[in-house]
Amino acid sequence: MLNRKMLPQNDKDLQIILGTLLRVGVIASMTIVLLGGVVYIAFNYTDLVNYTTFRPNSAKYSSIGAVFSGLRSMDGAAIIQSGILLLIFTPVLRVVFSVFGFLIERDYLYVSVGLFVLSVILFSLSNSLVG
Repeated sequence: MLNRKMLPQNDKDLQIILGTLLRVGVIASMTIVLLGGVVYIAFNYTDLVNYTTFRPNSAKYSSIGAVFSGLRSMDGAAIIQSGILLLIFTPVLRVVFSVFGFLIERDYLYVSVGLFVLSVILFSLSNSLVG
């Protein structure tokens, strides 16, 4: 049973909730990246990086599973990458929340548009993040 007091009353309430969701997601992402940067610099300040050749296959955290395994060892680069993933998934969460908001309002045209947008986003992310 849905609690009517927790549901948005009109479009303005829904927009306020969605705006807050985006703001909190971006601030949380920024905080995680900053924390990861501090950890990375604290433990890797002596490492020298060679920028003369580009090696894209040497990326350590190119999948979500690799990021989670790096987080278990508190690797600074994994913490930074998790903040970036949070930044990527914040608008995705906004689309999901919008679909539920439109379902509550019984606006089925926008529900179908939101589901289409969500499917396009998830399809495009599936090839690049799950790898």
